Amino acid sequence: MLTRVLRSRSALRTSAPLFRASYASTATTSNQAPANDPVSRDVKPNVSATNATPTSSEGSFDKVLQESVQKGEQLRTEQAPNRKGIWSRSQNPREVAMSGPRFEQSIMEDQPRPYAAIDLIHKQPVRWTNERVVSCDGGGGPLGHPRIFINVDKPQICMCTYCGLPFAHEHNRAHLESLPASELSYPLAPSGDVAEVPESQRVTDEPLGQR
Repeated sequence: MLTRVLRSRSALRTSAPLFRASYASTATTSNQAPANDPVSRDVKPNVSATNATPTSSEGSFDKVLQESVQKGEQLRTEQAPNRKGIWSRSQNPREVAMSGPRFEQSIMEDQPRPYAAIDLIHKQPVRWTNERVVSCDGGGGPLGHPRIFINVDKPQICMCTYCGLPFAHEHNRAHLESLPASELSYPLAPSGDVAEVPESQRVTDEPLGQR
């Protein structure tokens, strides 16, 4: 009896149809940005040709609104004025974010385009010191960062792992100045770049003062 029951159960198990889930994905367009879509998207210009037509902007701007399609597409795809692509894997490319009808007739030159801090920090000149260990708190106050201590014994530029400010020992100045500029990630002396900030960024002297 037990054998018959087992045989009947095995027969039902083998004869039952197997249902498997199937997934289908439709082709997307350049005006859509769905999440987790395995279908590749066409790369199409997102700037309308009507932007090249002069338009009066009386009351809001002091110039006529006009922008060529080529210039607008270049500004739309550049991640920042000083950097073309992304610098972090968690970033959303600008050409993906600024797509669709919302930005089709927008003057890209008038859109917010902040500079990339990852390149601006490398405009800061080296802070020379006679101490073996220096401390950095980003300028102090609520706009700074936790204070860390940096060993500058090695003949190289030592940067803060929080804000990226460069430090080096005076004993290594001759060696660093002998290296070609292509091997240095920071300028050794102030160059007059507009991105440079003074060594002391404090505005007030109290412990929690603003920079």
